[in-house]
Amino acid sequence: INYNRNRQGGEETLKMVEAAGSRAIIVHADVSTKSGAEAAVSATRSQLGPIDILVNNAGDLIERRSLLEFTEELWDRVMNLNFKSVWLCSQAVMSEMMERKSGSIINVGSIAGHHGGGPGAGVYAASKAGVMCLTKGMAKELAPYNIRVNGVAPGVIETPFHDRMSTPEMMKQFVASIPLGRTGTAEECGRVIAFLASDAAG
Repeated sequence: INYNRNRQGGEETLKMVEAAGSRAIIVHADVSTKSGAEAAVSATRSQLGPIDILVNNAGDLIERRSLLEFTEELWDRVMNLNFKSVWLCSQAVMSEMMERKSGSIINVGSIAGHHGGGPGAGVYAASKAGVMCLTKGMAKELAPYNIRVNGVAPGVIETPFHDRMSTPEMMKQFVASIPLGRTGTAEECGRVIAFLASDAAG
């Protein structure tokens, strides 16, 4: 369980994993950097063994800002966190997966990557579009090694992300555009990711 800023979330997740009868470790690493991605993978490998499944789900809008007001520094932060981290973490596990000729990588994109995002989220949307395109390229390149690469693009999900980034009025507008008339949940996303990580998705 890797975290950058949210240690409490990592510890809560650890308790859930242990309560389910499994084992986990918490790693603190900034996976938007090569050194951070490699540190997260190295710690996992040394304490838990070979890596069979990688879920690339680091990401954040960071802040809503119009394209006119976007700075180069903010551009780099958004792109590095949401897009570059997927490449860095995947690269860090590829060799061992290729040697074993097995593995599963799941990249978490966003519906924003398909429609351009909500207010002030254009660059975030572009980063997530990049994730989905990179996923397709990775799938083609790694398929000969029996490594499956899949992507999920969640819609509007009820998480602390929207508590920070979206006003109640924005959330009403988002929900109004959803045919089911409700937001999704983290658990629903988790079930899809777990399926893609399993042999059932072969």
